[in-house]
Amino acid sequence: MSDSVGSLDFNSFFNIINGGTVSSAVTQHGINPANKEPNPPVPVASPAELDKAVAAAQVAFEQWSRFPLEDRRKALFAYSDALNAEKDGFTSLLTKEQGKPLSQAAVEVEMAVAWIKGLASLEIPEVVLEDSSERKIVQRFTPIGVAAAIVPWNFPVLLAIGKVASALITGNSIIVKPSPFTPYTALKLAELAIPFFPPGLFQALNGDDQLGPWMTRHPGIRKVSFTGSTLTGKRIALACAETFKHCTLELGGNDPAIICKDVDLDALVPKVCMMIKRLYVHESVYETFRDKLAAYVKTLLVGNGVQPDVFFGPVQNEMQYNKARDLLSSISAEGLRPALGGTVEESAGYFIHPTIIDNPPDTARVVTEEAFAPILPLMKWQTEEEVIARANADPTGLGGSVWSRDLDQAQRLASRLECGSVWINSHFAVAPHVPFGGRKESGNGVEWGVDGLKAYCNPQTVWIFKNA
Repeated sequence: MSDSVGSLDFNSFFNIINGGTVSSAVTQHGINPANKEPNPPVPVASPAELDKAVAAAQVAFEQWSRFPLEDRRKALFAYSDALNAEKDGFTSLLTKEQGKPLSQAAVEVEMAVAWIKGLASLEIPEVVLEDSSERKIVQRFTPIGVAAAIVPWNFPVLLAIGKVASALITGNSIIVKPSPFTPYTALKLAELAIPFFPPGLFQALNGDDQLGPWMTRHPGIRKVSFTGSTLTGKRIALACAETFKHCTLELGGNDPAIICKDVDLDALVPKVCMMIKRLYVHESVYETFRDKLAAYVKTLLVGNGVQPDVFFGPVQNEMQYNKARDLLSSISAEGLRPALGGTVEESAGYFIHPTIIDNPPDTARVVTEEAFAPILPLMKWQTEEEVIARANADPTGLGGSVWSRDLDQAQRLASRLECGSVWINSHFAVAPHVPFGGRKESGNGVEWGVDGLKAYCNPQTVWIFKNA
């Protein structure tokens, strides 16, 4: 291992197996969603290459799991510094493969740098359950073995790093499978890691639709961490059950936000343009808020993420783009009223202009379906009981927020939201030391925080009898 690394080449891409770069006879490529031009070719892993990666990961695990915690932490800190040194290259690559504006891509890469050190700084304490003159009973947490990280296309850098850092600091090895839509940054994250860790400890494989099922059923993989759709998560849970794999699932969400009548509307409007999927606004301020929000969103630029001041980049891929177009078609089919947008403008990329729907019924598709596009339904509410029931009616439960100057009211409402994370006067604040996960059909288990680290461990109870 080393504590330094040379400059990365961001033009050629390889699978990373056992500390080396690996090409393959079969390749595929992603698409730059801003212009529909092909990105560079990437290798497609075979079952034999997966077997090699798992075998290498098993060897690396046996070595790494015996490393002292401080040595593991030191290696991860050095890797974080290397990522920080390459952040400009990763930022540009992320925009090219994912589509998000450079400013947002830079934030994601910077968060990944911080997440490595934040997660590596955590410790899982042993718990003394009993300590008497006769015996001592301790619960400790030991690494599982080889983990698999299946990463989505929306935050391909941060979500990969969260899984990798959690696995490695707890003594495991890991194989990352990126989304085939966004394979590039994940492969480079693993390539960047080569000098810092034993061969086989942190590997990455790009593949076609068969690679995920191969990984979830592979007998040598003991833990799967998946972020993605609820439907795929259910399939992964079934596959993991066949070999009793540990399984963490962070799945889809249709996040509600509740706006109370006492908010400062001018201060609030710029804060609600990210992550919120359903927006419930108290009827007494609804029209004013709707008009202010529409006027503000209208000023936000849509375009190629490499252009300055762009806020809305393209939808990431053709499949999601077509889903968004179909969802927009429901506006006229269901007789809904757009307060902004509502149509698709032809362009060189997968661009959807922001759309705000004015008080649709709760049964409207724009309310019930999660849109990975800037399509936001605004609904009126009258009573707390009513809005809580409506917010909780969705089968998912990832996140939710309440916005109010009255913190008693806000906390009362927040305590009844059925979701894994609840924010008051914010939405989607996250930190590496804070667990993140969903309820209901938004998943099982958490990532990040001490509880997230424990998900990469087996609990073990040690009984020590002192008078043997």
